[in-house]
Amino acid sequence: MAFQGKKLINKPDDVVTEFIEGLVETYPGLQYLDGFPKVKVVLRADVSGATYDKVAIISGGGSGHEPAHAGFVGEGMLTAAICGDVFASPPVDSILAGIRAVTGPMGCLLIVKNYTGDRLNFGLAAEQAKSEGYKVETVIVGDDCALPPPRGIAGRRGLAGTVLVHKVAGAAAAAGLSLLDVATEAKHAADMIGTMGVALSVCTLPGQVTSDRLGPGKMELGLGIHGEPGAAVADLQPVDVIVSHVLKQILSPETNYVPITRGNRVVLMVNGLGATPMMELMIATGKAVPKLQLEHGLAVDRMYTGSFMTSLDMAGFSITIMKSDQAVLQRLDAATKAPCWPIGADGNHPPAKIPVPIPPPALATKNGETFGGPLQLNQQGLILEAAIEAAAKAVINLKDALNEWDSKVGDGDCGSTMFRGATAVLEDIKCYPLNDAAETVNEIGSSIRRVMGGTSGIIYTIFCKAAYTKLKSSSLDDITPKKWAEALEASIAAISKYGGATAGYRTLLDALIPASEVLRKRLDAGENPTTAFIQSSEAASAGAEATKNMQALAGRSSYVFGELLAAVPDPGAMGAAAWYKAAAMAVRDKSLHT
Repeated sequence: MAFQGKKLINKPDDVVTEFIEGLVETYPGLQYLDGFPKVKVVLRADVSGATYDKVAIISGGGSGHEPAHAGFVGEGMLTAAICGDVFASPPVDSILAGIRAVTGPMGCLLIVKNYTGDRLNFGLAAEQAKSEGYKVETVIVGDDCALPPPRGIAGRRGLAGTVLVHKVAGAAAAAGLSLLDVATEAKHAADMIGTMGVALSVCTLPGQVTSDRLGPGKMELGLGIHGEPGAAVADLQPVDVIVSHVLKQILSPETNYVPITRGNRVVLMVNGLGATPMMELMIATGKAVPKLQLEHGLAVDRMYTGSFMTSLDMAGFSITIMKSDQAVLQRLDAATKAPCWPIGADGNHPPAKIPVPIPPPALATKNGETFGGPLQLNQQGLILEAAIEAAAKAVINLKDALNEWDSKVGDGDCGSTMFRGATAVLEDIKCYPLNDAAETVNEIGSSIRRVMGGTSGIIYTIFCKAAYTKLKSSSLDDITPKKWAEALEASIAAISKYGGATAGYRTLLDALIPASEVLRKRLDAGENPTTAFIQSSEAASAGAEATKNMQALAGRSSYVFGELLAAVPDPGAMGAAAWYKAAAMAVRDKSLHT
């Protein structure tokens, strides 16, 4: 069925020039070249090619993908954007005008989506500019993961991942890097990106009739940003199913579109195609993040959700996954004045959830005792209190050492992260139901989850939750030393299951696994529980020290060369051994005086 599309426009031929006029009226940092209708170039108002002392970053292509590309012009991102007519590559003269307007002695980098028209027009403009004495480099972005290889000479299409390349290149240029270095970073970023789109409708070009080739109840997988047919048409599915399919396609080891494997860190972009409500985009993001973490074993460093590269009024979204490292994150987090780059998305994420505030007295435990803390501690409560306080203080005292070790093998914040958790535990202990071991362990997990971000926070939260589940199966009076040993085993199993590490991976498990094995062995042999605890703590310390001679197979240390790891223990293992040993010593001392 064909129908006339509804548009809030004047003349179809004027949509691009009138868009540019509205854009520069909205953002005072932008201007356009006075060459309408042939030359349609948006550029930074503070840049003049004759005096500009940094590498100029220029991109563009057919219009209809707004905010790309003109919405990403600004300090720290694009210096100029060349706008073609809707879905048509800009002409060579327009590209040349943009190069001449903003390129200074440092040269310019052209970032081009992989479409034949764009490659040819930008390529010819680059050669002409070089002949005029300009220094020009070009990076082609082809991040499409929908169509199976091979695709002849056409290659993969350029999609929304191009916006991330804009950001990396723009930040590198703003930092004063040379043209060759900026181009190298942009090329590296382009090689790390994969994108796939899903549409519920085709787009409507201004002044043209639209045919809904999909029909009701259908969706199209892998279509291009110009409305061209995709890889397949299928029945509409819940977004959970759609997101799973798209992620598997992008990360498929068979196609090997992107060099991303389990244990890597990534950046996620969920991009609206023009007519998708923000609510639906956020739902897709909310489903994509845990799937990347749990199903694909990836750590998600940054999430960007919104409309970045659209297809006019197409309903649907694309997902972009980019392999990340500290250098890439530094570029993505760098300041920019580009009006359509999302603000508030930089930086590491705290825990997504915190406990709902409740007025005192707190909720009652299963035996009627409140979480405001028991009025009088029994023997178990006194021992547990001493062990928790000692363990937390040991971590606090080890903060600087942990940070120093982590600065050599990781990102340098292990001590600070664990310090926040230990401090919270000491602050909250007065409210713990210490006569109930299971609920106390659960509350420790809540304290940690509230303040500890990153991998350490989630690992210790999982540790406490698994121990709580094991302990709560016993009555209050039946928490024997062997029950504690079983809880430790359950915690180790949970960390290994969800984190993927085991003994020898150079993690905190290299302290906890030997401790658990010795504890179980000594208790089964009938030894005094306190003595068994002390001996297991010695095994934890020995295991942590032994990480000096291990090659990292998990965590951020796995990215560090083995030579740099030599003689440096794993900070996570040392932290675990410290609190474990402190707890054992406190139990021994408290037992002697009760």
